[in-house]
Amino acid sequence: MTNFKNSGSQCRIAVDAMGGDFAPENAVLGAYQAYAENRNFQLLLVGKKDEILKVASNHNLSITDDMIVHTNEVIEMGDSPASSLKKKLDSSIVVGAKLVKDKKADGFVSAGNTGAMTMSSVLNIGRIPGVSRPTLTAPFPNEKDGYTFISDVGTFVDSKPKHLREFALLSSIFIEEIYGIKNPKVGLLNVGEEESKGFQFTVETGKLLSESRLNFVGNIEGKDIFKGKVDLVICDGFVGNILLKFAESIIPFLRATLRSYANKGLYNKIRAGLVRTPLRESLKNANYELQGGLPLLGVDGISIIGHGSSTPLAVKNMVIRAKEMHDKKLIDKLRIEIEQHSNIQSK
Repeated sequence: MTNFKNSGSQCRIAVDAMGGDFAPENAVLGAYQAYAENRNFQLLLVGKKDEILKVASNHNLSITDDMIVHTNEVIEMGDSPASSLKKKLDSSIVVGAKLVKDKKADGFVSAGNTGAMTMSSVLNIGRIPGVSRPTLTAPFPNEKDGYTFISDVGTFVDSKPKHLREFALLSSIFIEEIYGIKNPKVGLLNVGEEESKGFQFTVETGKLLSESRLNFVGNIEGKDIFKGKVDLVICDGFVGNILLKFAESIIPFLRATLRSYANKGLYNKIRAGLVRTPLRESLKNANYELQGGLPLLGVDGISIIGHGSSTPLAVKNMVIRAKEMHDKKLIDKLRIEIEQHSNIQSK
């Protein structure tokens, strides 16, 4: 039986060992790598015990029984989130979220079914009081060798202006605390910079953002994202998810283009070889593995959702990010800011 007793203030991170296209292999390896490099937290692997121990045995990992929270079920990548959460109560995604809710874990990370992870976090962990909807915030590389953050990138596709204002508040606090960007500049994604441009939805959102305490600089266009004109771009989840999926396709496209060029002859192959390493280095900020996963901001606990194809490196960085969020007391700071924001809105 897993010992959930927290010795002192040691952080406890639960990892969905069954989540992802290559689970449990990648999930267990990545989580253990994070643990092996920094033993100053308690690792909890949530999933089928025999499969976790098999990976440990194959790779000579020192995983003990008290590091495993056994579950009998798995929510598969193709499962319906709503129905699977009702039917598979002993799944790793459900049990992992409940560990956070019950204060038996300080954070939960998963590369499993994104919809199920989102719904489980909202239903089982709950929302921070005053938050209508949580948001996923993603970093996009920019020309300034830094990041432009996008929120929301697909948590919901039917948000209202008030939800986007919450997304901006939650994400601003996150990037300030975790990435050290003070008073981040916020822009609203639109088809033009003028306040009157766009749908009524964007006009109303812009008005709410301009009336907030945020450092809102107005509308921006898609071309401004990679330029780094602002630190945080706000949009609805429908548009944000399209942006995210498009951005994820850029590096594979460049690799395929370079490979096609190299295959046209020896001279081309030599030239391609000369630019391959510089290109890889220059695009390192676009490597999702270095970020690991995306935080679901607005739930009353640490929840990080990774890509289904997450490598061990990506999982490792998800765990590290969860621990960093715990160490910096991000959830406490979000609660305080949301409460202050709610008090201002009610006056």
